Amino acid sequence: MIAKRERGKMERQLVASLTQACEQAKPLLPGFCWLTHQVDYQRFPDSLVVTWVFDTHPNLANALKGDTRRHVLELTAEALAEVGLDVGDVSRHVDFDSEEACQREHGGDWQHRLRTKPVRH
Repeated sequence: MIAKRERGKMERQLVASLTQACEQAKPLLPGFCWLTHQVDYQRFPDSLVVTWVFDTHPNLANALKGDTRRHVLELTAEALAEVGLDVGDVSRHVDFDSEEACQREHGGDWQHRLRTKPVRH
């Protein structure tokens, strides 16, 4: 858990660090569009999840294979380390999704989609 007064500072640091990871990934990962994060600061850092979003299901499927998946995990771990977070197994804190799936399942409403995803522990 993180103290209430520190949440804003941590959020700004996370956004900056993850934005840098996103910009590094865009030219390297085919179909990668953007990333976001969700966190419940009452259960921080255990609740932190970084969602990497690809354009289509085929590009998402390719990202889940071998080197690309490993590269995403490394970028995420580096971004978290930059703000002083060591979460252990970073794969527990990374999710993958696609614009195509959100459009099909939630009419493109990412806020609803992310809110209704299963909570991680």
